Amino acid sequence: MWNWLRQIKDSITQKTTGLMRMQFWREAVEDIYCDNPPHQPVATELWRAVKRHNLTKMWFMKIIDEREKNLDDRAYRNIQELETYAENTQSALLYLTLEMLGVRDIHADHAASHIGKAQGIVTCLRATPYHSTRQKVFLPMDICMLHGVSQEDFIRGKQEKNVRDVIYDIASQAHIHLEHVALDDFLHNMQKVDFNIFHPSLQKKSTLLPLHLYIRSWRKTY
Repeated sequence: MWNWLRQIKDSITQKTTGLMRMQFWREAVEDIYCDNPPHQPVATELWRAVKRHNLTKMWFMKIIDEREKNLDDRAYRNIQELETYAENTQSALLYLTLEMLGVRDIHADHAASHIGKAQGIVTCLRATPYHSTRQKVFLPMDICMLHGVSQEDFIRGKQEKNVRDVIYDIASQAHIHLEHVALDDFLHNMQKVDFNIFHPSLQKKSTLLPLHLYIRSWRKTY
């Protein structure tokens, strides 16, 4: 389902077609949670996963709704708008991944939120050269304006310092999210042992291992 939703935007020439496909999946999810999945292979497998792991319907709907909003070919107004998109797509997918792994924990969800936002920001950066060849730029406008960079600069493939400064600022935000996860995990565990830095539990493996494995697989750094 994830790949189908992700590919809709690039596979259509008219927004109306994209809206119809999004509506199909919205109705499919509704039917799945009514125990009446459509006769479609992906929907059938999704129904089985929902039944097996008791997955939360809200996360599916957030992904579909956000992907639908993203059918408009316009740049993000600011970094917060990009983070919202990442939260409702990448982070929502991580929440579902945690549920499939049997992890239902607020602390893990908090980490998933930051990791998803970081992944969404990096995905936006990584896709910039591809989008530029199609005369499109989605990078946050506020950061571009701050450095005096226009969309045309990216479309022409300019590599001046102010263009690189835009990328640096956006990438730094992704890095902040990943740093926050690592620090928050350790501080949370330290608080649980009343800040006893010598407590053996602080030397144990992280409870967020499933998320770390997910990120490693995403980066292909096994």
